[in-house]
This record gives sequence, structure tokens and C-alpha cells, in this order.
Amino acid sequence: MGGHRLPAGGALVVGIDAGGTRTRAVLASASDGRPLGEAVAGPGNALTVPVPQLTEHLVEALAGAVPEAARPRVVAVAGGFAGAAGTADEPGRVNALTALTEALRRLGIPAREVRISSDIEAAFAAAPGAPADGLALVAGTGAVAMRITARHCEKTVGGDGWLLGDDGGGFWIGREAVRLALRMADRRGGDTALAALVGRELGVPAAVLPGLSPEGPTGTGAEAGGWPRAAREAYRRYVLPAVMAELPVRLARFAPLVAGAARSGDALARAVLDEAAGHLADCVRALEPKPGESVVATGGLLGPEGPLTAPLDRHLGALGLVAHWVPDGSRGAVALARLAHDGAHEGAPVTHPEPEKNQ
Repeated sequence: MGGHRLPAGGALVVGIDAGGTRTRAVLASASDGRPLGEAVAGPGNALTVPVPQLTEHLVEALAGAVPEAARPRVVAVAGGFAGAAGTADEPGRVNALTALTEALRRLGIPAREVRISSDIEAAFAAAPGAPADGLALVAGTGAVAMRITARHCEKTVGGDGWLLGDDGGGFWIGREAVRLALRMADRRGGDTALAALVGRELGVPAAVLPGLSPEGPTGTGAEAGGWPRAAREAYRRYVLPAVMAELPVRLARFAPLVAGAARSGDALARAVLDEAAGHLADCVRALEPKPGESVVATGGLLGPEGPLTAPLDRHLGALGLVAHWVPDGSRGAVALARLAHDGAHEGAPVTHPEPEKNQ
């Protein structure tokens, strides 16, 4: 268990952030929300992970975060689950509640209050002051925006999956990287470092990558950009089967290549990131925001080091909005657990403790 020394007494709460790749449980003080322990286990999507497996992941995370001696003191547990949007009778919420209830029973955690929310609702509550109303934006592999009212999702824009939507997310950016590489190869598009970067990622022989052909930029058959026709055609013969052999969502792994190329000054890569940020802003715009309304943003493409942070700030600024980034929903889940324990009304302010300086 990673955490702090537990106080001798006092009520405890647990917040759970259960996403598509991992489940994080955080033990905290019910009085001030200070984190006291945490642990991570496997995926927690309540729609795609079977209930028995989801239960095991919750047991592992909870057991690691909550020492056995402290379990009788846990008074409330709140879980934010991917796949658990909607009303209480939606399949994802039912699965999440079933798995969490069983996990708590196995571990002997007698929480009187057990609350289920979506991972996005929990992430929204992780913002400063644990707001009850506003806008949430998630940009990871996919992309979705939500209007949150009284801590529940009222309206959703985007999040339609890689086949039908998720414009501006990691899948979309990765797909654009491959498209630009192929367009450079058949000369429909301009020169970009992405052709070489994508080729290397897919294991394309160095001899057919742009600028690396044995013929060189001035050799026989060389064309604009120093990439001979034969090498370009061979490149396409390697890239297309390699991409088609993988699950489509795997295209998201090329998104970091776009970010790296953009940092190095590649104009086409920068244009992709700006267009992606525009798609995210369009999702927010469709929620009919009011100037100055709170926008809570999370996901791997945003945050202090996120490649979409700067362009998104520009797009949102045109709408009179500012995004507040949170790393995940675990702090928000703790806040929701504290609200459940306190019996506070929905608009009551809940503050997050300041991180300790030695952490």
C-alpha cells in the first residue's frame, strides 16, 4: 500500500477511479479528505470488464489501499466507473454496484453509503471546490464532453467511439498521423517527419523510409523531398498491411509521434493538433456554455504536459472559457464519498486538501 501513517481514530472514506486501463482506490480522512493510502489494480470499465473480473480488480485495489485494521472505520465509498454513465438502472451502473458491493463484503468494509457515478462525473468533482455544476471534457484515446448538473451528467456530446466519432482524441490524432504519412508517400500531401516516424514504429525497413533510401535524395529516381518512387511504393506496401493487421484503436499509439513532431516544428503535425483541439472545443460549444462557466478537463492529451493544452486554451478562450485540469477522478471520488457521509446538500462546497510538501 502506498500512503501515510493512519491516524488513531476517526471515520474514513474511500474514493475509486475505475477506468479503461486501471482501477485506483484512495483511502482518505472523512473529516478533511486528506489521502491516507492508495493502490492500483486492473481495468475497471463497468461495461467491458465482466463483473467477476471487475470484482477481483476492486478487491485488489481496496485491499491495497485500506489496511485490514482500518476497514471497520470506512463509512462511505464512492466509485467513478468508466461505462457507468446514465441512470441507476443502466447496465454499467448495475454492474459497478454489483461488483463494488461484493468487493466490500469480501473485505469486511461496512460502509453505510456506497455511491456509483461515471468516471467523468468523478473527475469533474476533482476540480477545486468540488463543483456541482459545469462542463467536463475528456481527451484520451477518445473524446467526450458533458454538462454536469447537481453532480450528474445531463447532456453528452461526442464519445461515439473510434468508428463514428471521438474526433480530437488519441485515436483520431494517431489515424491522422498514418494518413499524412501515406499521403506523403503517394504525393497527395506535403512532406512531414511523420512518414519516417510512423514507418519506424511499424518496423518498415530503413531503406524505404523517406531520406534513407540507398539512392539518396539525388540518386536515380529521386523526386521532391528526396524520396524515390520505388521507395515510396514499397513504404505503402509495408505500412498498409501492418496497420490493417492490428485492432483499429491501436492507431492511438501514433498520437505521441504527432506531439513529438509538432514540438520539433513539423507544420503538418502542428496543424493536426490544432484541428484536434478545435474538435474538442466544438464538443464544448455544443453544450451551449456560458462565458466564465467552469470547464474541468482530464485525459492524457491535456494537462501541464499535454500536447493539446495550448491549442485548446486558445479555442476555449474564444468562447470566454478557461479549462481547469485534473489528473483523474480519484480526488473527486473521495469528495463524493465525503458528501455522501456528511449528508451535505448537492451544492455544498467540499475542499480538497493541499498536497503535503514532502510528497
